[in-house]
Amino acid sequence: MGKQDPIDNQILELVKQNPDITESEIALKLGLGKNDVRRRIEHLSDTRTKILVVDDEKDIVDSLGISLESEGYNVVKASTGHDAVEKAHLEIPDLILLDIMLPDMNGYEICNRLRKDPLTKLIPIIMLTGRGGLNDKIEGLDIGADDYITKPFNIRELKARVRTVLRRSMV
Repeated sequence: MGKQDPIDNQILELVKQNPDITESEIALKLGLGKNDVRRRIEHLSDTRTKILVVDDEKDIVDSLGISLESEGYNVVKASTGHDAVEKAHLEIPDLILLDIMLPDMNGYEICNRLRKDPLTKLIPIIMLTGRGGLNDKIEGLDIGADDYITKPFNIRELKARVRTVLRRSMV
């Protein structure tokens, strides 16, 4: 589903060249820590659709995580804008659920940064926010969000929109 970063591609190439290569040998060849190699290999072997949930409200992140994981998604969580941008680059999710009002940078700025970056520009983004004004929605969609959902939201509707956006992005 998700795309790999260059280091993940190097790991895959090393394994392809030598299926018996150890994590230690990969770490040595690529100048990485053994734990980092182990984490990356585990990440590469998880074929579930990955969703990055970005919200500073722990209750929302946790409940969305449980609900989406029950549907078979791999959920990655972030509570700040900087964490969201970092995890988007590291994890390369298949979809991002993004709050607008975060403590360190707003969701519009995050969306804009991700859209300008070649590594993340095609990741679908659904804004999930308490800002429900028409101008807020228009700004979110104009800056590159694929959908815009206001809080409070219906979880069944959210899941349907997630499926729809994912389906469109896989074509």
